This record gives sequence, structure tokens and C-alpha cells, in this order.
Amino acid sequence: MRMMNWICVAALALVVGCGEKPTAEGPDAAEVAAASALYVAEAEPEGAVGVGEARESVETDQAVTLVGRIGGSSKPFVEGLAAFTIVDPKVPYCADDEGCPTPWDYCCTQPQVKENIATVKVVDADGGPVAFDARKLLNVKELSTVVVQGTANRDDQGNLTVAANKVFVRAE
Repeated sequence: MRMMNWICVAALALVVGCGEKPTAEGPDAAEVAAASALYVAEAEPEGAVGVGEARESVETDQAVTLVGRIGGSSKPFVEGLAAFTIVDPKVPYCADDEGCPTPWDYCCTQPQVKENIATVKVVDADGGPVAFDARKLLNVKELSTVVVQGTANRDDQGNLTVAANKVFVRAE
């Protein structure tokens, strides 16, 4: 009987892969928790400005602290990366009583979004993208309010992207 138990354990170890990283399912909970500890701020950074104000004044390579709500489109998250768009909190999103199934796309106030949106990319110490889903890494969802710290980047069209090294998630 003991021999049969060992055979079952050995077979199970082969099937599980002896500790290899999950592939199709993504990272396990321990990996996500370890990464979260690196990028999630425990206290809200001081001096955060709204996205709209930052778009008017921030230059490329400038340190910046922004506050915004995750949204701006029906799919504000980048799959497989800790990246998403935020909208200035001063821009109202669609209210529940308006019957909008995706209030985070700001369909009721879309003209205001253009000058009040930024892309946030959580980056590692080398400036590379963090390859964890932002929803799991930061424990956020659409319309979560976040305060991000990082470095600004402006493109030729004036769009603002923040390479964030810390993200604080406000309690709802």
C-alpha cells in the first residue's frame, strides 16, 4: 500500500510540474502578493494633482503625482500588464440611473475626457513594464480612484503617460 502512495505522489508531482510557474492561468497568488508589495503604496502620497491639471503643465521626464479614476473607455485595462487609463475625478461618469452598463467609459461626458485622461504603466526598477494584470496586482477595478507616482511622458499629440513606480488605491 505504501508503494502505491509513493507512486501516486510521484505521478502527481509530474502532472503539477514540480513548482513550475503556471502558464495559461498566469502567476499564482504568492507571486502577485510579492509584486504588490513592491508597487502598492501604503499611504497616500501628498501633492497629487488631477489629470487635467497635469496635462496642462507636466513635461516629459518630470516627476509627477496624479489622482484619477480608472476608466475612459469600455476597456481601460491593458491585458497582461499593469497598465490602464485614468480620468480626472472632476469629470463625472455616467450615473447608475442613466442605465449605462459601463459607466467607466464616460459615454455621457466623453467630450470632457479627451483633455482629462492619462495612461498609467506600472514599471519595474529598470523602467520595464510589470507583467501582472493591474486588477490583481493593485486590487482595483473600473472607477477605482488611484494616486500614482512616477515619471511623465508626453507624445507629439500631447497625450500623457505616467511610468508609475507606486500606486495608492483610495478606499471606496
